[in-house]
This record gives sequence, C-alpha cells and structure tokens, in this order.
Amino acid sequence: MATHPKASPARVVEQHRSGYIVSDGPDQSFPVESLPEWQRPPGFRKGTVTIDQRPGVGDWVLVEGRKAVALLPRHSTIKRAAAGEHYQQQLIAANVDTVFVVCGLDADFNPRRIERYLLLVRGGGVEPVVVLTKADQAQDVTDALASLVELAAQDVAVRAVNAKDAESILVLAPWLQPGRTAVLVGSSGAGKSTLTNTLLGIEKMKTSAVREHDSRGRHTTTHRALIPLPSGACLIDTPGMRELKPTGEEDVAENFSDVEALADQCKFRDCHHEREPGCAVRGAIEAGKLDPQRFANYLKLRDEVAGAANKLANRRAQKADEKVQGKALNKRLDEKYGRH
Repeated sequence: MATHPKASPARVVEQHRSGYIVSDGPDQSFPVESLPEWQRPPGFRKGTVTIDQRPGVGDWVLVEGRKAVALLPRHSTIKRAAAGEHYQQQLIAANVDTVFVVCGLDADFNPRRIERYLLLVRGGGVEPVVVLTKADQAQDVTDALASLVELAAQDVAVRAVNAKDAESILVLAPWLQPGRTAVLVGSSGAGKSTLTNTLLGIEKMKTSAVREHDSRGRHTTTHRALIPLPSGACLIDTPGMRELKPTGEEDVAENFSDVEALADQCKFRDCHHEREPGCAVRGAIEAGKLDPQRFANYLKLRDEVAGAANKLANRRAQKADEKVQGKALNKRLDEKYGRH
C-alpha cells in the first residue's frame, strides 16, 4: 500500500465490463471504476493483461475514492480454459477456501462430470466438497454415493442434501464458518441458487424448474456474485457451466490416484492398458474393482490436459518471444533517435 497511501482494501463482489461492485463491510457495497487495462476483454489485443493481473469476483483490491487502483495478492484461484480456438484462461473465482461441486440426484446425475469439475478445481489451492442436491427426489441415494466411492479414498467429502431444507444443509456448516469463502459450481438446474437461498434464509436468487426429460435447467444465475451469509462466511454463486475445458495446469494423477496406483503395478512400465499381459488396470476392470467408465474418463481427461498444456506452453513461448522482440525494437529506436 506504500504506492497508494490513501487507498483502502475492498473485496470484489460483482464484475462488470466497465467496473466492479466492491464491498468494504458486511452490508456496504458500492460501484468503482477500474483501471483501463482491466476493462479490455481477454485477447482483445497484444499486450492485454492476463487473468492473473485483472481482478475477478472474490479478489481484494485497493480503492481510492471510487476507483480501484491495484489488485492485491491472491491465496487461491479457480479457473478454466475459455471457449474458442485460441488458448485463454477464464477466472471463475479468487480467494476461496472451499469449492462446492453441486450435482442433482435426478436424471442429470453424472459422476463423470463431477470428476471433470474436481480436476479443474483441485489444482487451485482449495478444498473440494461434492454436494448432491435433490436427495428428497432421488430413488436411491445409496447407489449414487456408491458410484462416487473412489472420491472418499482421495479425501474428497461427499454430502447428499435437500437444498430446500435448512436442516438438511447443516452438514455443510463445517465449510461455512466465519471468515471462510466458498464457491458453488455445477451445471444449470443442479440447485445452486436454491441452495444459496436456503443458506441465506431468504429468496434472494432467482430459480426455475428443470426440463422433465433430462432434468437440465436454464441459466437463472447470469453473473458471479459474492454474498455474505448469516454464518459469517461468504458464498460465491456462479452461472451453470456447460463447457469445462482444462487449462493444462491440472494434475490428473492427483484426481485419479486409484488408477495411477494400479498402473504402477503393471508388468510393463510403458503399458497402454489395452491388451498387454500383466496389465493391472485391465485386471482391476475385469475383476469389478475399477469402473471402466471412470478409467475411460481418466484417459480422456489426461489427453485433454496434455493438449491444453501444449497450447499453454506455446502461448508462453509466444509471449516471451514478443517481449524479446519488443525490447529489441525499443533498443533500435533508442539508437536511431537517441532516446533515453
């Protein structure tokens, strides 16, 4: 704060194109203008700031009057690769302690999607908790929990709740203590807004019914927002995300430690887990000890992360090359025109 002696810290509770809504107290929020470079959309032109330099919901910034003038260091981030052909990263939330991965126990229940969410969030320095909503509508909660048994072995908590019942969601209290921040992620219709309303004790967030044939919902939450809870915690609700592209920085081994442990037992070190003799992975699948769909998802996500990592490396090399070229150009201009 030495460079901004008159500034005070505030937290970003909403992000908009031309500025932010920030808060410096539980019931005090106000709009602020942002630095010009923060207003440019990612990839707008060469030299634009990255998501590591531009504030997002959950960030702490320094505010002077009605202007945000500096981004303070983060202790965690949740991000994904943005849609499109060119490699870009999109910030979902910053400075969070817990990610609630929300999935409904209805026709939209999908263990593979949960695995994808966990891959994206576990590398951000936060604790994931899988929240299975609509437990009151589920025909067999036990079977759903059994399909996620691998997560318990990886110390990922799984809780089934009725998001409309205040008593049912008390199981989430350990992650919503005073001073903590949690973010809700999940597909549209999973019950994120309903869960938010129940935690608040009021109908603050708009909700809507899901489609009958597949239990998918429409986007009722249109933007990310940080909301203070009566417990003293903060909650960030997010719009449903239909596309979850890895950034290339994820650790597949951490999220599929059971598969990796089996692979270490294969007879051949370069085993592709197809028809090789002594393949422990195939042996576990045939013995019913490893879900073949989980293994297929492991292979799919491993390839996606490898591809994204390659794009990220190329992007960084391009940026480094542009920086070198820029310095060389400035040097030639200085020599030609005698600039200092």
